[in-house]
Amino acid sequence: MSISLEQARTIVDAALAHGTEQGFKPLTVAVLDPGGAIVALARQDGSGYLRPDLAVAKANGVLALGMTNRAIAARAADSPEFFTSVATLAGGKILSVPGGVFVRDGEGVLLGAVGVTGDLSLNDEAAAVAGIEAAGLVAVTGAE
Repeated sequence: MSISLEQARTIVDAALAHGTEQGFKPLTVAVLDPGGAIVALARQDGSGYLRPDLAVAKANGVLALGMTNRAIAARAADSPEFFTSVATLAGGKILSVPGGVFVRDGEGVLLGAVGVTGDLSLNDEAAAVAGIEAAGLVAVTGAE
């Protein structure tokens, strides 16, 4: 099972709206399916040109390693060589900061991941969670 285009569009729209309502800097949101394919991607006006790559990397990292960004950060702190090796293998498409969030359905089935970038990492994560919840899905950040 995978996230639908309709769900992905809802996540993107709600995440961007959350950022605007909260006064965040311009955001970029990527929604990936469980295999890491982009389902939806949007970049607000004024968001930097590397932001799409960063948003994808945040979401891709959680999917590729099967752990939250917080767990990735802890692993990177404990073993920088491991993180450097994994990041190299992934072509740099893994980040260890909040903003990459697992998307699950109500029964816990993995549907994909969302990556948000543009503001402080915790604000990025909050926007991702708002988008996921607006779609009626469950966000898993590791902070729960």
